[in-house]
Amino acid sequence: MFQNRVAITGMGIMSSIGNTLEENLFALLNYKNGIAPIVNIETRHRGDIKVGEILQTNKQLADSLDLPKDHNYSRTALLGCIAAKQALDQANIEAINMFRTGLISSTSVGGMDMTEKHFQNYNTNSESRKFISSHHAGDSTDKIAEHLGITDYTTTISTACSSAANAIMLGARLIKSGQLDRVIVGGTDGLAKFTINGFKTLMILSDTDCAPFDANRKGLNLGEAAAYLVLESDTLVKQQNKEILAYVAGYGNANDAFHQTASSANGDGAYLAMQKALTVANIQPQDINYINAHGTATPNNDLSEGRAIKRVFGNTIPDFSSTKAFTGHTLAAAGAIEAVYSILALQKNLMFPNLNFNTAIPELQMVPITKVTEKPLDYVLSNSFGFGGNCSTIIFSKGQ
Repeated sequence: MFQNRVAITGMGIMSSIGNTLEENLFALLNYKNGIAPIVNIETRHRGDIKVGEILQTNKQLADSLDLPKDHNYSRTALLGCIAAKQALDQANIEAINMFRTGLISSTSVGGMDMTEKHFQNYNTNSESRKFISSHHAGDSTDKIAEHLGITDYTTTISTACSSAANAIMLGARLIKSGQLDRVIVGGTDGLAKFTINGFKTLMILSDTDCAPFDANRKGLNLGEAAAYLVLESDTLVKQQNKEILAYVAGYGNANDAFHQTASSANGDGAYLAMQKALTVANIQPQDINYINAHGTATPNNDLSEGRAIKRVFGNTIPDFSSTKAFTGHTLAAAGAIEAVYSILALQKNLMFPNLNFNTAIPELQMVPITKVTEKPLDYVLSNSFGFGGNCSTIIFSKGQ
């Protein structure tokens, strides 16, 4: 049991900084963030906050998938289908059912963008009623699976902002235990008034570009995105002589068990998740070369995560940065977006900048990477922490 190494052979991504892998990498290397005033959503908060928005309408997204005009795809499903297809294309997978293949997709928003648009008309407008079935979280997973032709195994994870990291973790475990040969894992979330209003109520949204780990951080920018990885057993990869982008080396999940929306002062859940991931990877803290931090730019998260990082790494904290200042916080998709960025870092032997940083948090005195920085990388650790205290860490290693 747990013999197979888990290789990553394909990636796909859509975010506010690019509609492809290449566009995302270009933006990261050239300090181009996707944070701007709201364009596509009719909301009273349009002039008050900034978001990471994908500047394509639902119609444009649907047309790129050649969907019929009477489809009932939510924005979440549309983004997910495009990103997952990109991942399959990079992995050169054509006969999807030649091997035991699964899909683990994650979302928080689900079909809420259509629900909030049509719910008042459901009783009187038959055209609106087609969106009832697209509301629940599993609908986008079903549509992605249908679009890709996956029939062996599908499931949906919704653990708030750690969702996609948990999808990666579950996919790796299914491969290691020999239950599946290949799993497409990731997450997708479209922007909706539901999430804008919810986070506005929590008073953790910034009216300016967010500044992770900065002493004067004001809050987060919401974003929308989708990203997926193709995980394959090492045995299958060698059998097919496929290119390996990276490996899923370790993973850990723990619960902070402190508060519904806040992290504990000492980051207990984050600390435990990182420790577990190191144990699974069978490496020491000093083996980590770079941390892609959760780094939401809220007063609570950055202080809590920073303390947890200090507990794990002591006085030798690896280089770290948060890429959420590029994309905004993409909720359930965040762990997959940042997995893609972590793998790009490994491939290119460079670290991406923590935008908008000026002053270290007094209690931490931790200074993130603020410029694109070249450095040999063997292990990258990526953190994803969610509401309800659900904390997850994934460690990626070089594809060798």
